[in-house]
Amino acid sequence: MEGSVRPFVNFNAKHDAEVLHKAMKGIGTDEDTILMLLAARSNDQRQQIKAAYKKAYGKDLLSALKSELGGLLESLIVALMTPPRSYDASQLHKALKGAGTDDDVLIEILASRTGEQVKDVIKVYKKEFGSKLEKDVCGDTSGHYQKLLVILLQGSREEGVDESKIEKDAQDLYAAGEGKFGTDEEKFITILGNRSAEHLRKVFDAYKKLSGSDIEDSIKGETTGNLEGLLLAVVKCAKSVPEYFAESLYKSMRRAGTDDDTLMRIMVSRSEVDMLDIRASVQYITEPKCNLTGLVKCFLFYCGYH
Repeated sequence: MEGSVRPFVNFNAKHDAEVLHKAMKGIGTDEDTILMLLAARSNDQRQQIKAAYKKAYGKDLLSALKSELGGLLESLIVALMTPPRSYDASQLHKALKGAGTDDDVLIEILASRTGEQVKDVIKVYKKEFGSKLEKDVCGDTSGHYQKLLVILLQGSREEGVDESKIEKDAQDLYAAGEGKFGTDEEKFITILGNRSAEHLRKVFDAYKKLSGSDIEDSIKGETTGNLEGLLLAVVKCAKSVPEYFAESLYKSMRRAGTDDDTLMRIMVSRSEVDMLDIRASVQYITEPKCNLTGLVKCFLFYCGYH
């Protein structure tokens, strides 16, 4: 996997801090310079710039940026300046707090992150928000959907491929759905929530040979609502995380109005991970028909989409 944002060559945190300071002082703000500089640095380098800025000017860089910016640009810059796991934790907290729950965010993050990443997010969440992520998730969800989320929060998928379980897992999934009247959701949750991605891909192949249809078709026919959405996300991520995010990007831009939150969250969180792989799966992202805001077009440009 390859990201579109890499560490900047000949990086100098002190120099970058000076450039940002000049872009913000006086009347008006040089927004282009701020975006161009920060989008071309890795997250680790941005943290070094933040430290250099505080040492040189005696104030927090993020606070200074917030006071000079607004709207979507402010949101994007804040996201870029936030360490990856802190960003995930903040997005989950935002999705859970207040009235209602943003299940799309819960599904996206918990289905796509590795076990170690999930464990790190849990630690950061507790430190920054003083609450246990699992407790907050359970307080906002219920049923089989909640059970699968809790399994994913354990971050303890099995490793490797167990050849002796492939056929049985495929048969169990078939028997739990298409092969019976009603649905055994527990079986879907146990297998899809605990097996490794490599193992699941072999199970999906075996399932298609057994049933004549894809596992996604079975899930769509046997489940509904948030459980269906989470199961499908788990399956898609097991097959290909970049393709999962490519589809999510497409959905965020296909309607009359762009889902800026989703678009920004994916671009920022995947920029150093697998954005070039996502781009290979979503070539239409640069087509004129795409409903991209000027802000995101600019970010895409600086991330190598030109």
